[in-house]
Amino acid sequence: MALLIHTFTIIVARLALTSFLHSLFQHFDKERKDLSWKMHREIQKMREIALVYLDRSGGLQKFVHDCKKYNGITHSIDILLNYIMLHKSLLFLFKVLFAPTDSKQSYAVYRFIISINPSDIAELDATLGNYILHNPIQAAHIFQSVCFIAIKTLSLIEQLQTEAQISILLKPTHLPPLPSYVLSLSAFPFNYTSQRFYMSEGIVIAMGTVTKYTQGARFLCTEETCPFSEGFRYIRVHMPGATESATVRNDFVCSLCSSPLQEDMKFRVLGDKQIVEMIDAKVLNALKGYSSDKSHFRIQTFTVFLRDELANKMKIGNHYKIIGIPACVQNGLQATACIEVNSVQLCKPNGPSFVGDNFKYLLSLTSSSCWRFTAVLANIFASQVVPPGTYNTLKLAILLSLVQTGEKENADYLDLLIVTSDTLVIDRLLNYSICLLPRGIRHPPSSEIFPSVSKDKHGTGSASIHACSAVLAKGGICYLGDLSSYKKDKLELLQSVLDSRTTTVFIPGKKYGEEADQQVTISIQTNFWSFVDVGSSSKKHTQKDNFLIGQMDVSLIPPNLLDVFGLLIYNEFPSCQLSSPFIHHILKKAINPEATLYKASQQFRMQDYEEFILFAKNLHVELSPEAENLIQGYYVASRRVRRDSIHGSTLSASALKILISLSKAHTKLSLRKKVLEEDALIAILLLESSLTLKHGTSALCIAPNPLFPFDLRDENSLQQRDHYLMQCYHQLLKFIGAYGPGIHINEE
Repeated sequence: MALLIHTFTIIVARLALTSFLHSLFQHFDKERKDLSWKMHREIQKMREIALVYLDRSGGLQKFVHDCKKYNGITHSIDILLNYIMLHKSLLFLFKVLFAPTDSKQSYAVYRFIISINPSDIAELDATLGNYILHNPIQAAHIFQSVCFIAIKTLSLIEQLQTEAQISILLKPTHLPPLPSYVLSLSAFPFNYTSQRFYMSEGIVIAMGTVTKYTQGARFLCTEETCPFSEGFRYIRVHMPGATESATVRNDFVCSLCSSPLQEDMKFRVLGDKQIVEMIDAKVLNALKGYSSDKSHFRIQTFTVFLRDELANKMKIGNHYKIIGIPACVQNGLQATACIEVNSVQLCKPNGPSFVGDNFKYLLSLTSSSCWRFTAVLANIFASQVVPPGTYNTLKLAILLSLVQTGEKENADYLDLLIVTSDTLVIDRLLNYSICLLPRGIRHPPSSEIFPSVSKDKHGTGSASIHACSAVLAKGGICYLGDLSSYKKDKLELLQSVLDSRTTTVFIPGKKYGEEADQQVTISIQTNFWSFVDVGSSSKKHTQKDNFLIGQMDVSLIPPNLLDVFGLLIYNEFPSCQLSSPFIHHILKKAINPEATLYKASQQFRMQDYEEFILFAKNLHVELSPEAENLIQGYYVASRRVRRDSIHGSTLSASALKILISLSKAHTKLSLRKKVLEEDALIAILLLESSLTLKHGTSALCIAPNPLFPFDLRDENSLQQRDHYLMQCYHQLLKFIGAYGPGIHINEE
């Protein structure tokens, strides 16, 4: 029955709209002959085109539907009642079910949103298309007139009295892809005087809480005998860039009798407002700490106003493309450039659809083994910073972490904590690596790692949440530097975030003018890198004496924080000692920083690695049953082996997530889409090395540097490494068979 009524209503409304089009064109013809309007013929023509566009695009039907929220659905039901008068038994039921709660409620302003496709309008009439793009406020008046006549002709809102009560927001679907329609947020001067649509994009770095603003207000003449002491003659509507004090003032006078005007408060219409601070995406290059880009540019934040349906449409740290009208907001003696936003679109970066020819050739040369491609890749990686063949385990871990980045809610994260006494080289290597991602951020020690809250600088008194290094690094890497330089409270907060991947900002209501306290939870979607200088550890704490075999002194780091970091890596293995080639590398780079010292640096440039990582990180990989069984078997066996009578198992539940994340990362780095046992073995050896540094060796008893036991000089050394890894694989199967009963692994 309800479906029948709904269908019948649509049919009747469509018939009414069809007759309305004919009557409205006749109305325009009559107005065109009426000299009292004194309007240019071109304006009348644009009204007609606007009406045709609304009808063809479906905007007219949407407009009729939007009127119902102001006038209930009384009008549609009255039409239906005329058709069911013969059915007396149903008449009372229809009136009860469809009667609005307050069908006679009046508003000072009736607000409507009209979606505009500039291309379609330009095809209908170039003049109107140009008017919308370059004079949007005046163009809104054209649609305002059309909508007013539509309401009156169709009796859509009985309480509407004047055209001034209608507020139209034009929302363009897009703008022409031309430079003149792009507002650069890093260019000077900032053009805010043209009052037309611009397209811009940037990153949200601060967000205020949602507050109220005045959409419209009704003013009356204070002289009781004046005709304008009643009715809706004086209506104030919010305009782009206008402050609250500009919309609602107390210095208005009547145009008829010059008496002061006074607002009728019961007719004030309020809407939602949110102030957002954005900045050009170029700022990410300045926050990397190191970059090969030597260009200079100016960075300036800009204010964005989100109103009504757009409030809470943005999230802090995200990259958005916006369409709006620039303006200048006066706050006392201070002027702030801002943009009144009409539409918001989330920007999602698209990675390259291919990898470079040199990587393809390298992949074909190493196709005989699932381990060789990533081994050679790690061996030659970052040859601009360190010589090939050094820090291989660390470089492999860096590459795995780089490809395991993304902006998904439940992504597989891979955090790195490096133990070293050579902080200068490690810092250079990590700085170089974060530049390979669009969102690689080096955290400056003077700022906050996680979001903070302060009072809004625009004088509203409300709270504003500010972004931080961790939020700006969304989908990338946040490099924290030396972890031992942070205070206890910062480390505790970091531990909490690494454990939950969220942080909570507390907003006291009393301080920021709210009735109640608020808690805002923000998702942290980034990998964290840091290092610990073991050379300085003896100055800050007393070292322990009772170490297990393979265990390192990491008591400088809180144990709980150590557990939530994905990998703990000690870089100074025997094959990675500071050697003569490394000394030569440092000296040559000091003399000529731009010099290309190795052939690998010429064949695999920094740009090639950027494209490779962006391609690899977007690969969708799945676990094979064999790899899943191997990971599960190792995890169960290690839980049973690594335990004591006091604390139970030293292997945390998060270790299983880390194993899966490492396995998937190695698969992506190998440019495959299915996780194999070979990938799982690399993940297990990396995690076992990390656990050995934390808790000492286990019954698995792997070598100190299991992934790169030999220097990779030629194909023979690669074969030796493959043979060694196969021995590790069989050793792992025996370990699972001995300590993981019930786990069945097929041994080839």
